[in-house]
Formats: sequence, C-alpha cells, structure tokens
Amino acid sequence: MPSVVGLLEQHELAARRRVDGLREEADRIRAELAAAELEWQEWAIARRRVDTVLAPDGGDTAGTEVTLDPQESDAQPAPRGAAKPKSQVPVWRQGLAWSVLSVDYQRILQVLADRARLGQGPLTCQEMAAVFGMDVVPARVEVLRAKAKRLVARGWLAEPAPGRFTPAAGVSGPGGES
Repeated sequence: MPSVVGLLEQHELAARRRVDGLREEADRIRAELAAAELEWQEWAIARRRVDTVLAPDGGDTAGTEVTLDPQESDAQPAPRGAAKPKSQVPVWRQGLAWSVLSVDYQRILQVLADRARLGQGPLTCQEMAAVFGMDVVPARVEVLRAKAKRLVARGWLAEPAPGRFTPAAGVSGPGGES
C-alpha cells in the first residue's frame, strides 16, 4: 500500500509539470502576441502613410496638425479637417464620424472597436496603456482614464463595469460606417 506522503508527492509532481507546461505555453503566447502587435502597428503606420499620400492636398504636410500629447509615443500628423488636439469631445449622435475627435480619442476608440470586432471584452486603462506601448504608470493611466471617462460621458464609450471600457452601442467605425 502506497504511503500518503508518496501519493501527495506524485500529485504535487503532476501539478508542477502542468504549471511548467502552462508557463511555457503562456511565454509562447506572449511572444506571439508581441509579434502580432508589432505587425499590427506596422500595418497601421503603412495605412497612415498611404492616407497621407492619397490625401486631397497631395500629401502636402504644411497644413497638418501634430499631436504633441506626451502620452503619444509616435506623434502622427492629423489631416486637415480633423479635430485639433485639446479640442472638445462632442456628444455622440447617429452618423457622427470619429474624425470630429482628436487623434488621442480616435486611438482609444480604434483599440476598443478592434477588440469588440474580435469578440474580446472591455479594456481597463492599464491594459490600454500597455496596448499603446506606454509605461503603465499612474500618471499615464490617469490621463487615459480621464479621456475614457470623457468619451463615456459624451456617449462614445460604455463602461459596463467600473474601470472597464468598450464602444457604446451604435457607435460606428472611423468613417461613420457601422
């Protein structure tokens, strides 16, 4: 008859092997996620470059606004007609395009819309900061939280649970399409 201690050691060994296997899988998934996020960022940059080249002004950057928000790691020019940084966030209404928002607010909406489209749940501000490649420090997180709360108050986002954000029902894509 096996001893109780021997049985416990066997179960502990099996549990440790399972944990080790899951850790290896988590490491592989984290590496795959990092590669996928990098690819996503490269495609987003490529799209912005093509948008600039195909812009009605022929890619002339003389009339563009630049977001100088310190949380934006790669300040991108905002095309003419887009909202200027530090602009008001209008109350959302049917058919209102994202272009009425500043680039920072559009980035928040884009990340949350992408997650919703993929069937993933709401994001916290800490998770958004990580997605944007920011340092996840209180100052950066609070800036994102203030912007997300402003979007909730204006009807662009919903907060289904405290501190978790998702696009509001009916809010359409960047160009006003659903």
